[in-house]
Amino acid sequence: MKSRNVSIIILLLLVLLAVGCSSAQGSTATIESAEIDQEATASAAPNYISQAARPYQGAVIRGISENTPASTYIKDKLVPLFEEETGITVEMEVTPYDRMFELTIQELRQGTGGYDFIYVEQDFFYSYLSKGYLVNLSEVMREKPELILPDFDPVDFTSFINEFRDPATRDLYGVPIEAFLKMYLYRKDLFDDPAIQAAFAAEYNYPLAPAVTVEQYRDNAEFFTRYGQENNRELWGTTVQAAVDHSGSFYEFFETIAPPFGIYNWGINVNNYKATVANGGQLDSPLAKEALAFWVDLLQYAPPESTHSAWNEVAETFAAGRAAQGWVYGENTAWIATDSDRSEVVGKVGVALPPVSSGVIEDVLIGKGYLGYYDGGAFGIAHASKNAEATLLWLQFLGRPDIQPDWAVTSSRVVHLSTFDNTLVRSQDKKLNGYFTLMKEQGRLFAGAPPFPFHIEIRDTIAPYIHKAITGDLTPDEALDQAAIAVDKELVRLGYGQ
Repeated sequence: MKSRNVSIIILLLLVLLAVGCSSAQGSTATIESAEIDQEATASAAPNYISQAARPYQGAVIRGISENTPASTYIKDKLVPLFEEETGITVEMEVTPYDRMFELTIQELRQGTGGYDFIYVEQDFFYSYLSKGYLVNLSEVMREKPELILPDFDPVDFTSFINEFRDPATRDLYGVPIEAFLKMYLYRKDLFDDPAIQAAFAAEYNYPLAPAVTVEQYRDNAEFFTRYGQENNRELWGTTVQAAVDHSGSFYEFFETIAPPFGIYNWGINVNNYKATVANGGQLDSPLAKEALAFWVDLLQYAPPESTHSAWNEVAETFAAGRAAQGWVYGENTAWIATDSDRSEVVGKVGVALPPVSSGVIEDVLIGKGYLGYYDGGAFGIAHASKNAEATLLWLQFLGRPDIQPDWAVTSSRVVHLSTFDNTLVRSQDKKLNGYFTLMKEQGRLFAGAPPFPFHIEIRDTIAPYIHKAITGDLTPDEALDQAAIAVDKELVRLGYGQ
């Protein structure tokens, strides 16, 4: 174990040194700003948005978003500011993920114009694009240059903005409102406790530390679960985002667990759109089965609420001090680490890159793999919007650099390069044990969701098998064997992988 840890740490350092010499994924924007004529707008007055909004004063634009910290901040802080500056009313519905997705899909399919702007999760972008659900923002900007705001600069966005461009034309279809990494969080107070360190070393014959390998992660989970039991504490060794009958469990496995085992793109061969090993895929491979078995096995070291936990519940579990370590979406990192009204672990949160298995760092070095997903979402204009021009002003307003720092500090999300270097954000970074630094410097180790236009259909094909593995109705091997066959059939039905 020790020698393996040292080898992986050395490889990881080599990756980070290489990354340090270039820009991180989250900190390099492709200079594709044809939608904006900077010279034409450079001399605009500071109150340009008020002038541009005059024809739309009194308009009401409606939108929907997931109840994430970033969206709550928009509704509470930014909507009133925009309304004051423009005279345009924003009615923004912030609702749980399942209902947000249901209402969004219903509107996009029916095209009633009920929503002007929608939350476009990065995962779903290629599906929405292929179905023509979104307004081409670049096209509107080219046709209506008077609507271009001088302080909306795509070049200042992180490269995450490119996840919302048409791969063929590079036209923009969404303005990012949040972007984050799902990092490994751990309890510094527990890992730094000398008595706990001694007990761990005596049992496992190597020092207690935040996990670098998946094997070390399991040892930590086992140890701290037993430690909680022996000391009569409500403490377990890990979080697990394993909500049954919820897509959160699908995403935990494929975004968080599978990549560190060397399974990328959901185990689907992106060249021939096949999932079974027999047809060139990896979904039913021994490595994928090992990853699923590892994850399901962790349930014995996780709090009982884990089989009912999606992303928000996992954050609440960690904030309540019920887990010694876990994978937590970055959007929740700020309040977990700093908000004593909501969190029991303020000042006790450590942040690190996720642990990996053998070979994954080598994949990252050659650009073949990634540690996890670079996650987040954007606001796009629904294709049936009756207020597209007023909504475009709203989306550009959300891209203003001056409103980003406080938004980042509150919600742990960063979508602008300049935000990382803001004094307020640097100060918060210290409280978050370097989360923003990791995001800036190691973002390139993470990748967006696969560019699948069939994202939703295949997710919903695989998810029931993951749920049955969680409940024990299928073994991990059986679940992935059946899932891979089902995926191959569904992709043929959808017109892929013929």
